[in-house]
Amino acid sequence: MKPVLTIDKLIEEAGRFCEAESRENHVDLIGVTDGKAVGTYVEHRFQHFLQSQYEVDIGSSAKGIDLPGDDIQTDIKVTSVMQPQSSCPFENARQKIFGLGYNLLVFVYEKRDTSNSCTLHFTHCAFIRKERTADFTITRRLHEMVNDGANKEDIIGFLQDKNVPGDEIIYHDLACEILDHPPVQGYLTISNALQWRLQYARVITLDNGVDGVVNYEWKA
Repeated sequence: MKPVLTIDKLIEEAGRFCEAESRENHVDLIGVTDGKAVGTYVEHRFQHFLQSQYEVDIGSSAKGIDLPGDDIQTDIKVTSVMQPQSSCPFENARQKIFGLGYNLLVFVYEKRDTSNSCTLHFTHCAFIRKERTADFTITRRLHEMVNDGANKEDIIGFLQDKNVPGDEIIYHDLACEILDHPPVQGYLTISNALQWRLQYARVITLDNGVDGVVNYEWKA
């Protein structure tokens, strides 16, 4: 009987997966320039890698995230080192301040093609606990404002200036929540769009210096 996957094992296996996959010739990806296609390929290979060793709940579009198990709650993101970013569904404005509501596992690759080979060199892999998935700049400034004695109107004005999606009611509710429960410092850069745009440049350089963010890095 296979053991049940845990967060610690997920992080460990992600590192092993990157090392193994960096040595493979991914012939199916020769000449492929579509980042979404590369991402889907890597996600499926990692899911199969996990399923071969563990009891693990694999997600579907109905479940929303790739690894939806109650003890895992992790979405897989795959992105090129040239521009380490991806998108995720927009649920509400709170995500920018209090986090996405689930963990992220980010694979960052450099793709190298020849006429008969394709190498995916994984330069970084990062696990970001859900508590750290808010926007870096916004959470940092909100902490400063709360510590400096900001009131509800100050917070509302800041949210408006930062174009946090919402109306007066949403801003009022967020301001009250922020004052009662200041958000944890996030480490993503989250841009507004039809979907959130997540940028990982800061995350992958943390070098395990922040509780809640685990990083692997491999040199070329």
